[in-house]
Amino acid sequence: MHKPTVLGIIPARGGSKGIPRKNIQELGGKPLIAWTIEAAKGALCIDQIVVSTEDEEIAAIARALGAEVPFMRPLQLAADDTPGIDPIHHAIKELPGFDWALMLQPTSPFRTSSDIDGIFNYCQAHAAPSAVSVCEAAKHPYWMYQRDEMERLQPVIPGRPEIARRQDLPSVYALNGALYLGQTDWLLKHKGFVGQETIGYVMPGERSLDLDTVQDWEWAEYLLNKIKSPNLS
Repeated sequence: MHKPTVLGIIPARGGSKGIPRKNIQELGGKPLIAWTIEAAKGALCIDQIVVSTEDEEIAAIARALGAEVPFMRPLQLAADDTPGIDPIHHAIKELPGFDWALMLQPTSPFRTSSDIDGIFNYCQAHAAPSAVSVCEAAKHPYWMYQRDEMERLQPVIPGRPEIARRQDLPSVYALNGALYLGQTDWLLKHKGFVGQETIGYVMPGERSLDLDTVQDWEWAEYLLNKIKSPNLS
């Protein structure tokens, strides 16, 4: 039987609004991007790991960590407003012949090799063209409100049932940013990894941290320090 081939794509541009040079800032003693490269290298399903970047320093660090940088990303695909799927389409076209593309954002350092293999196997088992990782939402939309022109609270979901206890709420999930998987032919026809046929691969909250702000980074450092010092309260 034909073994499906998987291209692992790590998008890592040089610019970052929230945390300057975020992708190569040190987290736990190593560049942020190292966490993702190491997880990708440990995954059994990935056939080639490439870093998509326009930045020469990031490219050099990625190569030193064992990833490939077979092309440099065009500057027009590295702007603040560049849609996330565009660098993926670019990578697929630069490296044709793969059955699947797996996007691994460096901002999810606690994602593991088992998570990577898990979403691929899960997607294969369900015969779906794409899958994304999710975690249980920290805040439930049934308990969220908007304010109208009179500052009165209006439910975000009109007509939702009144539920007082958290354990009675239906489960809802949020994208955690860690894993985006899709068939390459399917992805080239779509504007993103999420479509009507996309399935959700559930990850635990402790591995779902997405580093977007300085506060996120500080929390990640705290968690790593707590692992090193289990008695820290």
